[in-house]
Parts: sequence; C-alpha cells; structure tokens
Amino acid sequence: MDWKLEVVPVPVTDVDRAKGFYAEGLGFAVDLDIQVGDGARMVQLTPPGSGCSIHLNTGITGPPPGSLQGLQIVVPDIEAARAELAGRGVEVSGIRHYGEDGALADGPGGRWNSFVFFSDPDGNGWVLQERPAGG
Repeated sequence: MDWKLEVVPVPVTDVDRAKGFYAEGLGFAVDLDIQVGDGARMVQLTPPGSGCSIHLNTGITGPPPGSLQGLQIVVPDIEAARAELAGRGVEVSGIRHYGEDGALADGPGGRWNSFVFFSDPDGNGWVLQERPAGG
C-alpha cells in the first residue's frame, strides 16, 4: 500500500495576498478556492509537477501565520529555479550549501547539497533543493 502526502496547510493572515504570491510568484496551480462555511475559506494550490498541494485557510483554527518553516521543494536545476523565482519578483537567497562543519556556506555544493531559501509574505519559510538527474 502506498502512503502519499497530499496536502500541507500553510498558515497565512491574508488568503488573497498569499494566493497571489503562490500562484503568480511561484507558479503554483490554483486547484480550488471555495467557501467551506460561514467565514471559512480554503484555497488549494499545487507546485508544478508535484503530487502534494498546500492549503491556505481562513476561519479554520490552526498554527499562527508565519510559523511553518523548512518546507522543501526539489528541483532538477537550482540555478534555473532561482532565476525563475527572482524573475517573478520573489526575494530569494543566493545558492547555498552545507559545509563539512554543518554550517551553511555560499555557492553550490555537491550532490543533493545546493539550496535556495525564500519566505512567503507571512514569513513561512521555504527551501528549494537541487535533486540531481536520476535521483
């Protein structure tokens, strides 16, 4: 039996602002935008090529906005992905890697060791990680 991660709730203060950031800034597809009750709204977005989506919610109890950190998205080309996000107006870090001492250092690293960091407008932290061809 396969177990697949389907959705990750991302806590935000302004669903419309966050929807714009993820759809226009990151290129996520808007799968769903519905009122689920009186004052409750759910927006589901999916990164290109991903089997897992995110939910942006209002009127539903959850963690405080900006508290989600370390969500990782794997990409085949870290430089191209960084350039795409920067071209869409997203504030991204330079390419970084973890050194032998475990600390982050500037520049790309070896296999599976190149990262770009960014945050959404509420401060939820994301990481792009280069996934080499062939996994």
